[in-house]
Amino acid sequence: MTEVTDFPRAFAAAFGSQDAEGFAALFAEDGSFHALTGHWANGRDSIATGMREEFAGLSRHARLVTGKATVRPIGPGAAIVHQRYVVTGLRDASGAELPRIGALLTAVLAAKGDGWVALTATFAMVES
Repeated sequence: MTEVTDFPRAFAAAFGSQDAEGFAALFAEDGSFHALTGHWANGRDSIATGMREEFAGLSRHARLVTGKATVRPIGPGAAIVHQRYVVTGLRDASGAELPRIGALLTAVLAAKGDGWVALTATFAMVES
């Protein structure tokens, strides 16, 4: 990603395509992620593993609809992104679709090499 504003769309695209490795690639090698399901992962490998599990479970049919976003620069090559999403298609253990929810992504991003990566991110439900 060459622009910090590309991160929320890349996050939604990787999530929607169930691409655990592509999702993990959005993070720094030692990045951390707190998932919608409560799973906490440190490092790309752990993030990919956790997302494969999430995509096989609750989020196996989930899609993100992008809402309001803010990007706040916090220094040269650093920013905080807040992105609201509506999450649809979540499934319980029996396969029944759950009601859509509102969720908020909060990510601390850094410019590394030729693009932006998340140092840490939290994806949490904010309303149902």
